[in-house]
Amino acid sequence: MGQQILFFFSALGVFNGFIISIYLLFFKKPKSSSSYFLGLLLLAVCLKIGKSFIFYFYPSLPGIYIQIGILGSSFVGPSLFYFIKSALGQSPKNKTVQKGTYLFWVLSIIIISCIASYDTNPSLWNNYVGTIISIQLVVYIVLSAWLLRHIFVHLFTASTKISSTEKLLLSVFIGNLIIPAAFKLSIFSFFNGPCISGALFFSLILYLNTFLFVSRRKTSNIFSTTQDQGRYANKKIPEEQALFLTEKLQRIIQEEELYTNPDLKLNDLAKKINISGHQLSQLLNDNLNKSFAAYINEFRINKACELIADDKGIKLEAIGYEVGFNSKSTFYTAFKKHKHTTPTLFKEQPSAVSLN
Repeated sequence: MGQQILFFFSALGVFNGFIISIYLLFFKKPKSSSSYFLGLLLLAVCLKIGKSFIFYFYPSLPGIYIQIGILGSSFVGPSLFYFIKSALGQSPKNKTVQKGTYLFWVLSIIIISCIASYDTNPSLWNNYVGTIISIQLVVYIVLSAWLLRHIFVHLFTASTKISSTEKLLLSVFIGNLIIPAAFKLSIFSFFNGPCISGALFFSLILYLNTFLFVSRRKTSNIFSTTQDQGRYANKKIPEEQALFLTEKLQRIIQEEELYTNPDLKLNDLAKKINISGHQLSQLLNDNLNKSFAAYINEFRINKACELIADDKGIKLEAIGYEVGFNSKSTFYTAFKKHKHTTPTLFKEQPSAVSLN
């Protein structure tokens, strides 16, 4: 009876995983790179889990299914990394590297299969091919964690609430930590061995993530890539996506002090956050109700206020140039527009004007 229950829940998770992956890869509308890579990730994990599941219940079958499962395992790391990258709006315009990555692993597994199948040389696959793919997975997990580093900071910052997008990304990432751990670590082998433990944990994580996805009506918008947002001209970017992009934009501008460049262009700034100039214009105009010039000048004026308040003897005109204005007149005009006073009056009474 216990074996039947294990079989049912393990098989159910793998079956549902295949169905969801096929939907994401071929039927989801509108199509986006993030949904595509999520579908590819889910398919890869299903192949990996299915291989272990079959080996546990039917070990006498030909080893061709193990080779297919190992091919799926080689796709897990890249798919996780590219999914997170695309969901964060960092999909590259040139996708040659992405395609080359998958082609490399397909050709490698095919060549090894032709030279020595699993049935004739299982030690080669278990000890060498499996080890290489495990190392590859660790590398991609580290790279994925690096992409999510700002979300981890938000997670441990009491004053910052993480968005639904960030929760979903963390859930997918952590799930892809737990599943390989269930296969490798002995502490997870309480369900009659690590092979079946991995399958059961996959079923649990699959249903948890499915619940998180369907519990929000706008999930598809959250995971539409920023490239796809260009299709919806004259419409606001979805609120949570706009919030994420705005936070990223502000962080990069402040950390790199991009506003100090008097020749800063909208397209230059868009490249910094890996979106198109149209999408950045849409974010600023439709979501933030600000022009590009007004948005950048806010950073310049706030920095100018800080320098004036520090009173290090720098002339006001020099401060204007230092924060990115290319003339005294534009500095004074922008200052009065944003602070409703002149730099001279602000210098005389800085406490009367907010620095924000």
